[in-house]
Amino acid sequence: MSIVEMKVPTIGESITEVTLSQWLKNDGEYVNIDEPICEFESDKATLEFPAEVAGKLIYVAEEGDDLEIGALVAKIDTSVSAPQGGTDPETPKESKDVAPEPVKKEIESSPAAGHPSPAAGKVLREGGVDPSAVQGTGKGGRITKEDAVKAVSNKPKTAASASKAAPAPSSSPSFSRNTSRKKMSRMRRTIASRLVEAKNATAMLTTFNEVDLTAIKALRKKYQEQFIDRYGIKLGYMSLFTKACANALMEFPDVNSFIDEETNEMIYHDFADISIAISTDNGLVVPPVHNCESLGLHEIEEKIKYLAGRARSGELTLDEMKGGTFTITNGGIFGSLMSTPIINRPQSAILGMHGIQDRPVVVNGEIQIRPMMYLAVSYDHRVIDGSTSVRFLVRIKEQLEDPIRLFMGF
Repeated sequence: MSIVEMKVPTIGESITEVTLSQWLKNDGEYVNIDEPICEFESDKATLEFPAEVAGKLIYVAEEGDDLEIGALVAKIDTSVSAPQGGTDPETPKESKDVAPEPVKKEIESSPAAGHPSPAAGKVLREGGVDPSAVQGTGKGGRITKEDAVKAVSNKPKTAASASKAAPAPSSSPSFSRNTSRKKMSRMRRTIASRLVEAKNATAMLTTFNEVDLTAIKALRKKYQEQFIDRYGIKLGYMSLFTKACANALMEFPDVNSFIDEETNEMIYHDFADISIAISTDNGLVVPPVHNCESLGLHEIEEKIKYLAGRARSGELTLDEMKGGTFTITNGGIFGSLMSTPIINRPQSAILGMHGIQDRPVVVNGEIQIRPMMYLAVSYDHRVIDGSTSVRFLVRIKEQLEDPIRLFMGF
C-alpha cells in the first residue's frame, strides 16, 4: 500500500489557519489527480483543494474542523486503481455466479455497516434523520452522502404519514421557545475580530454631510443610453462616487495614508486603490479597484461589476482581495438613511453612502424638493485632522453637485 498525505498548503502570507467547509468527494471514493476533494474557507475567500495524486481518498479531518497550515487533511491510497464500469476500486472483479446472499451477510457483519461518512453524518444531523433508519449503499454498508440526502428528502413524506396516525398537539409558532446553534464561519469570525480591532486600535470619529444629487440624476438620465451604446454597461452611482473620492484623495494625501504600526511611520500613496464593500452570503468583502484616479467611469463600472460577480460566486482570489487605500460602503441599497461606518484597517478612512430621499431643501431662497443623500466619513484621528476630514467630504459633495468637477479634477 502506498499512502500520500494531503496537507493544508500555504495559501497566503497572512493566512495561518483555514476551516474545512465541506468535502467534495466521499470517504473511500476514487479521485483523479488535480480533482477537487474539499473546500477550505480562509479569512478572505473559499478555496478548492485538489488531489495531488490519483487513488482512494481516506478522510482524516472532518467538515467544520479548523486546520493550521501544514495540518493533515486526508490520505490517498495510490495502490488502488481506477474503477472499471462502476466497480468499487478496492473490490476485485468477481464471477457473475457469486450468490448475493454471502455478500449481504458480509455487509451486515462489516464494522462500517450503518455508519455514516462525515459528510453523510452532517446531512443527517441537519435533516434530523436517525442513521439507524438509513440503509447504506457504500462499501461495507457505509452510509454515503447520497444515501443521507435521499433519506432527508424522503423524511417529509414519512412525517406526514406519521402525523395522520398520531397527531401531535398543536402549538402556536408565536410562542415558540426553540433555540439553535450554528458555528460562525471563518469569514464571519475574521470580520468580527477586525471590527473590534478597528474600534479599539484607532481614534475613530465620523463627520457627516449631505449631497444634492439632482445634477447626478440629470447626468445619468441624459447620457445613459449613449453610455450603454458606447461601453455596454450602465452608468451607475458607484463609479461617480468612486471617481469623486479618487479625486479628493489626490488632493488630501493624509486621507489616503496609513500608519505603519511597526515603524511608527506614515505611508502615503500617489494612487487611489478604492475598496468597494460587497455583501455576499458569507459576509462582507472589500476587494479594491486599483488606480481609480486614472480610470474612466466605464472602466470603474466594469471593474466593480467584475469583482461583485466573483465575490458573490465565491471565486475571488487572494490577490484580488489585497490592497486598498480607502473604502466605500453603500448601506443605502439596504435602506440605510444614516450610519457610522467602521474603518477598514489598515486604511485611515471610509466613506458611507446612504439612501436617496426626496426632501424639502432651501435653494436660492426657495423651498424645493430635491433627491438628497447623507454622507459619512469615518476616519482615524491619529492620522487625519478634523478639518481635513470635513474639507475632504465637502470636496466630494462639490463634485457630485457639480459633476463637471469630476472631469476637471477639482
